[in-house]
Amino acid sequence: MPNRPVRELIQGQQVLSAPASMTVAEAARRMKAAKVGALMVVVDDDLVGLFTERDALYRVLAAGLDPAKTTVAAVMSSNLRTISPDRPFAHALHLMYDGGFRHVPVVENGKPVGMVSARDALGPEMEQFKAELDTRERIGEILG
Repeated sequence: MPNRPVRELIQGQQVLSAPASMTVAEAARRMKAAKVGALMVVVDDDLVGLFTERDALYRVLAAGLDPAKTTVAAVMSSNLRTISPDRPFAHALHLMYDGGFRHVPVVENGKPVGMVSARDALGPEMEQFKAELDTRERIGEILG
């Protein structure tokens, strides 16, 4: 799994982005609808920042800012580490570990094409866990 190229992880992924002018409240609703913890802030198709659930919590709510009036540009992370889709996922995990963050934008030819997160490392293990729970449930139904 860690040696798989990032491209395999983002295959079929919808790029979730927002303009810099979007409010934090709007961004939070977009992230909730997509069930993700981060979105890429894009200006003229170029990645300029990343807005995460941590940004909403620490830089907006804890700072007493109004999410309905604060733009993502005002609170986003802008000094980003990105990764090429052809790099191994292990490299993305290394970036996250070293940088203390949980999301890495995937960029190809200067344009965002996806996002990997620490949660992606749970992929195969999570599927195996779900399968084991399903098996236990079926055994429980059989044994009554």
